[in-house]
Amino acid sequence: MRFAALGDSFTEGVGDPVPGGLRGWAALLAEGVADGRRGVEFRNFAVSGAQSGDVRDRQAAAAAAFRPHLASVVVGVNDTLRRTFDLLLLARRLDEVCALLTGGGAVLLTVCLPDPGAVLGLPAPLGRPLARRQAAVNAVVHALSERYGAVHLHMADRAWVEDRSLWSPDRLHPAERGHRTVAAGFHRLLAARGLALGAAPGLDPRRPFPGRLDSWLRLVTAGTGWLARRSTDLLPQLLCLAGAELRHGACGTGALLDRRAEEALRRALAAVQPAAVQHSAAVQPAAVQHSAAVQPADARTAGARAAPSGPSAAPRVSMEG
Repeated sequence: MRFAALGDSFTEGVGDPVPGGLRGWAALLAEGVADGRRGVEFRNFAVSGAQSGDVRDRQAAAAAAFRPHLASVVVGVNDTLRRTFDLLLLARRLDEVCALLTGGGAVLLTVCLPDPGAVLGLPAPLGRPLARRQAAVNAVVHALSERYGAVHLHMADRAWVEDRSLWSPDRLHPAERGHRTVAAGFHRLLAARGLALGAAPGLDPRRPFPGRLDSWLRLVTAGTGWLARRSTDLLPQLLCLAGAELRHGACGTGALLDRRAEEALRRALAAVQPAAVQHSAAVQPAAVQHSAAVQPADARTAGARAAPSGPSAAPRVSMEG
């Protein structure tokens, strides 16, 4: 079996260093896809900092040439952190990538993620614009997952954000336990479809979590570098967005920002959904087949639990922070 992983630092393995480089959830999952009778060839095309355009323009063709049986596509957070964020363009890019890979016979693996503002603990005026963006990206991912029959893992729950042991000191990437939790969640879903024959990845980290001093040093070094890279891109725009939040809040017109976000989402969903299935998914997307919620609080003992199927299982796409 061939397994290709596409995306950004989340899939590249940042936060899960091993001797000789990075590992990450996709490599951990690859170990559990094979068994004694069937091997797996794994290639990780993900690159730190990648946006949807990078996945479409650089990673997708190379991955398609690999002719994978499984292909994970997890990207979008870096798009939300840029002033050039364009939901419609992101949706079209992801649609092209999904069509290319499934056209070659691959089963897709997708994830919806928590908004970066919540992960970083930003104050509401700064966090709400990012929350809107990530909620919209997640809605697009849900729609594409349904359209292409993807194996979908739901990770946008608050429990994921609040479980500190899942996150690296930089608060931007999963720690080893976080990567293991993702891998175990996907393994369970793939096993239910007969696509994972080996043992599930263990949830307990093999390396101790960094101490307070080490965590502080990593936060300073990683955080400073990230801030420097984003200082001419995201931060000026984020301050403008925060200013708009405060102005509309003072004037009692905050709902206008929500309506604008909802309209942008409707346009994006219309671009990637067949006309026959377009509906009110801009507010509440249809349930995604094979979806499941990662429950970090219980991961130490039971692993990720499946979300119930049916319309009630779909997370509501909130335009509020």
